[in-house]
Amino acid sequence: MIMAVVARRLLGLRIGTVRALLTGLVGLLSAAVVGTAMGPDAGQTPLVTVQLGAALLAAMLFLVLSEGAVAGGSMQGMARLPGALRRRVTRSRRYTQLSRIAVRHRLRRFLNGRFRRGTADPREQAALARSLRLALEEAGATFVKLGQVLSSRYDLLPDVFIHELSSLQHEVTAEPWADIEQVLAEELGASPTEVFAEFNPEPLAAGSIAQVHRARLHDGRAVAVKVQRPGARQVVERDLDILFQLSDMLDRHTDWGRTIGARELVQGFATSLDEELDFHTEARNTAAVAAQIAKNEATTRSEADEKGDGAAPRGLPPVRLPKVFEKLSSERVLVIEWLEGTTLNRADSVLEARGLDRTALARDLLNCLLRQIMEGGVFHADPHPGNILILEDGRLGMLDFGSVGRIDALLRTSMRSLLLAIDRNDPLALSDSLLELVERPEGIDEERFKRAMGRFAARHLAPGARPGHEMFADLFLIVARFGLTVPPEIAAAFRSLATVEGSLERLNPGFDIVEEARTFATNELTRRLSPKQLTRSLTDEAAVVLPMLMRLPRRLERITGALEQGRFSVGVRLLADERDRRFIRGIVRDVLFAFLGGLAGLMGIMLLSTDGGPQFANSLRLFEIFGYNMLLISSVLVLRVLFTVAKTDR
Repeated sequence: MIMAVVARRLLGLRIGTVRALLTGLVGLLSAAVVGTAMGPDAGQTPLVTVQLGAALLAAMLFLVLSEGAVAGGSMQGMARLPGALRRRVTRSRRYTQLSRIAVRHRLRRFLNGRFRRGTADPREQAALARSLRLALEEAGATFVKLGQVLSSRYDLLPDVFIHELSSLQHEVTAEPWADIEQVLAEELGASPTEVFAEFNPEPLAAGSIAQVHRARLHDGRAVAVKVQRPGARQVVERDLDILFQLSDMLDRHTDWGRTIGARELVQGFATSLDEELDFHTEARNTAAVAAQIAKNEATTRSEADEKGDGAAPRGLPPVRLPKVFEKLSSERVLVIEWLEGTTLNRADSVLEARGLDRTALARDLLNCLLRQIMEGGVFHADPHPGNILILEDGRLGMLDFGSVGRIDALLRTSMRSLLLAIDRNDPLALSDSLLELVERPEGIDEERFKRAMGRFAARHLAPGARPGHEMFADLFLIVARFGLTVPPEIAAAFRSLATVEGSLERLNPGFDIVEEARTFATNELTRRLSPKQLTRSLTDEAAVVLPMLMRLPRRLERITGALEQGRFSVGVRLLADERDRRFIRGIVRDVLFAFLGGLAGLMGIMLLSTDGGPQFANSLRLFEIFGYNMLLISSVLVLRVLFTVAKTDR
């Protein structure tokens, strides 16, 4: 046990009783093996320190290896070791499978670091984009979702890749009813036949993560039941682990991987997938957006009533979201209100037969999404035609809030400024608002950037211009050319707007999204300049500024008093944060240990190679005793430094 205590103190670890006993046993066995090799009289000579040092080194090596295999090093961790090994084997098989897919589709040139945006031959880029799409489709659901996310990142990939990845599809077969029934029973605490009055075992739709069934509650209300596939989380986590390894490799070995921020991109994708795997999150998102829509409608009615022009809308909100039955929902099951309607990708005949106003519906959908982005800060990140319904009452329905974007108040203000700049067709204001949205490097040439934005506005925002994917591609091309970085939440907002364009085209071919965005910005500005809104804004600002103004006279008095008495000074404390001091201490300690370890090893080698010196026995010299001990000390110090560095990186 003494050996285990010394070893774990040297490595800075906390270990359980079982691992301490195993560590001590390894140390004793090592001492016995070394003692046997040294001879029966080794314990009676000065080389006993070498024997003990070798045992200590073996104990430390055991702790390092066990720490790498089992996080935490406790009895519970040791019990998880077989499972960890099985997962590693499964991950290796999956990695081999993905490697074969990449080789089969000739993607090695995509991973060898020679790819450059805009420099490859157009035919080569087109072939590479098609190979990438086919490989992602073959790799499975997680990689298809990654490709769909990349299909809207005009700031990261050339147009040919965007176009190819936009057609990504993944055919998913439905899960057997027996497996789905087991998930329902586990999550609901009872059989679905007990919880629901009716339940259709045939799924209405099957996705890579979940599938949807229709059911009816005991009170007669129709509901949609979204059930997560068994093992979906394990599959996603396995593939994400491989994606993280791949992103690290791209960051280290390819220029384009470092340019696009491969690690950060996968991290954002992983966060989004983690939310999709927890249906509690989707329930909260749906409730938050529904509350924001209701608030906007109430505000619109109130403002119209104040005008007294009789134009206050008295109908229902133009876009409806399903109600969530939270008591029946869980992490893997989501029960929502059934919305009777037809998805946009199959609604052409419905729109024609019922004579619905396509322009009004398109305007309602765009305004709803813009209000989600600009007002609530939580917005639908994937409003494709399959997630939009034409309801029986002629309104729109919006489904699937598993994937949402979030924008804080500061970025929403900048987004509003961007819309107002588009409304005024003002390149200077457009440049300023865009620079507020992105992360810019030092030394950007703002004059050149403003001229580039002026050319962009003249091309895409002039009267009669037709907006589309090309507009977003040109915008992000300018962003990339000037070394600007688009925050993930802003990229998600642009992705949502680019996706809703397809839904708007289904509703009303030729719908001018830029012109409607301008109208939205004008109405928003008019609303914010109304007397009631100005009064509310001034009140909010005063509530923030007033306490600061009340403290200002006392602070000015203290400053002027210090100036008058000659006591005014400015103090700057270096390394005032304890975390900074701890970081510096850690670096100094590791460097010192590494230096001492190397020095001890060098001295040990020199002593062992030196002839002569005092003789202790027939074949044992003093220099040899010191040399062997120096080498052991060097090994212990170097092992400690290497373990500390590895633990920090992990």
